[in-house]
Amino acid sequence: MNRLKVIAGPCVIESEDNACYIAEKLKEISDAADIDFFFKASFDKANRTSIDSYRGPGIEEGIKILKKIKDTYKVRICTDIHEPWQAARVAEVADIIQIPAFLCRQTDLLVAAAKTDKIINIKKAQFLAPWDMKNVIEKVAKSGNNNIMLCERGTSFGYNTLIVDMTSIVEMKKFGYTVVFDATHSVQKPGGNGNSTGGNREYVEALAKAAVAVGADGLFFEVHPNPEKALSDGPNMVYLDKFDDMLKRVIQVYNITNEEK
Repeated sequence: MNRLKVIAGPCVIESEDNACYIAEKLKEISDAADIDFFFKASFDKANRTSIDSYRGPGIEEGIKILKKIKDTYKVRICTDIHEPWQAARVAEVADIIQIPAFLCRQTDLLVAAAKTDKIINIKKAQFLAPWDMKNVIEKVAKSGNNNIMLCERGTSFGYNTLIVDMTSIVEMKKFGYTVVFDATHSVQKPGGNGNSTGGNREYVEALAKAAVAVGADGLFFEVHPNPEKALSDGPNMVYLDKFDDMLKRVIQVYNITNEEK
């Protein structure tokens, strides 16, 4: 049976100490749980709601911190890019290059990411049907890279609200690539707090269980020691000290589902 893939970490690198602390704890949790783990953090959140919102340390300092985490804790790294020129630079440290949902149709970005030969995790846009990911996949595959992951992260439902259609996971698995469910961004309320994003973290575990029950190969979580004071995405992030127990319960569902196949 394949191990559950888990991509987890803080939304954004807030400081080297904070990122290293979270990475160390997640490494301990992932080793004990025997999961296929990748540490994720963003060096620049270029799509924040407000121009005054914290974005991160930037690419140079961010890559330096991610490399330290990779070397110190022996974990694989996932981080996102927003512009084509960032792909080659990020590939120096990242094992997974992530394409943000709002940018999943940006051809130049996809082609640049593909040319790194890294795993490309493409988040399905909130406005895109799952079967329309076919064209997105082709942009990466025809650029010479079949190391593709697809990520479901919720669908826009009116203003400031997302819903999750679990059949999207079923549909995207038909393409033959790894499908991951973003359990924390899917409970966001985009722009729901006026100048920042809101969210309902109480639904994260239930949706994660549902996703693996319908066939998701992996899960994406944003975690933080104190989400209420996080500099980005606090309302939908999971408390680090609660993540271990929650993950164990989700893994039980994943194991049962996969044993039946």
